Amino acid sequence: MREGAAIRVSHVSKTFIINHQGVGSLKTAFMSRYRIGEIEKREVLKDISFEVKWGECFALLGNNGAGKSTLLSLIARVYRPTEGTIEVNGRVAPLLELGAGFHPDLTGLENIVINGVILGMKRKEVIEKIPSIIEFAELEASIDAPLRTYSSGMMARLGFATAIHTNPDVLIVDEALSVGDYAFTQKCFRYIQSFRANGGTILFVSHDATTIRQVANHVIWLKDGRIEAEGDPNEITDRYLAYMTAKSEQQRLAEQG
Repeated sequence: MREGAAIRVSHVSKTFIINHQGVGSLKTAFMSRYRIGEIEKREVLKDISFEVKWGECFALLGNNGAGKSTLLSLIARVYRPTEGTIEVNGRVAPLLELGAGFHPDLTGLENIVINGVILGMKRKEVIEKIPSIIEFAELEASIDAPLRTYSSGMMARLGFATAIHTNPDVLIVDEALSVGDYAFTQKCFRYIQSFRANGGTILFVSHDATTIRQVANHVIWLKDGRIEAEGDPNEITDRYLAYMTAKSEQQRLAEQG
């Protein structure tokens, strides 16, 4: 096991600037008329700090809008933090937005080559791994079809299979497994368990407490862009589910008036 941290996030904040100057239609102009001319600053993450150790399976938990996907995108270097620093060591395979790095008019086979190169492999290396990628993705019958004909689950298969063949040290997964069928999802979980057992480091997002308890050994609960709690998966998921249950009950009572 390597010493030190695979990922180190230090006092990271992220603010997006949203310009409400332009409108694309009369409908948009009508709906947005009270905001035209405004420049909105939306602080998505606020002073986030944590470390992911080598060989750890680290989960991010939180409801929609908590900042989970933004945090993963910062770690994957899709965005830059507004404040703070992020240190990532080793070879990273990010599985973020579904179909990211894919071209809809190219075939699955062509997208494997392009996506593999984007993820850091040499073209020759990608070509050598194509049979294994196709076999893992279970897309033999569709690999020569344009990607626009693929379902979301098929794209997830292609993305996951390509990413894991980069021989990553760190795997970053943003709920990419939630769109696949049950059998393929279990296949991915088996790979994750094997990857972790062989010293691989995993950082992933999930809303599913069962999934987190099954594969994670450390959890951070993000709430409104801040770390609400972190620690043991069972303890943190119990607290999160209790919070979400109470919140749902409050909404139900409010709707009843």
